[in-house]
Amino acid sequence: MSTKVTHDSENQRYEIYLDSVRIGLMDYVISEKDISLVHTEVNPEHQGKNLAAILLRESLADIRARATHKVIPVCSYTVKYMEKHPDTHDLLKGTIEEAVASCRWPGAN
Repeated sequence: MSTKVTHDSENQRYEIYLDSVRIGLMDYVISEKDISLVHTEVNPEHQGKNLAAILLRESLADIRARATHKVIPVCSYTVKYMEKHPDTHDLLKGTIEEAVASCRWPGAN
């Protein structure tokens, strides 16, 4: 099985496909200088297979390559992913500490 991440700019989302079936997505809202990553999901039957991480990794690589927007992680999964991957911190509009502090997820302080 092969994965592929595509950018659907018309619908402001990145999508992940397993073979030819869409199994997840990450929605965003774009402004002049920022891109807010607002929602990440993977179909329940495919959760726990590292697919959301692949989706985030490839989406952030595309955002980096475009070099036009700073990232505001709103989605708790995105915040946790970026917290665990310091190589993505340069994409942030603020600091990772600010992103963590403004995000609420189960078990957060």
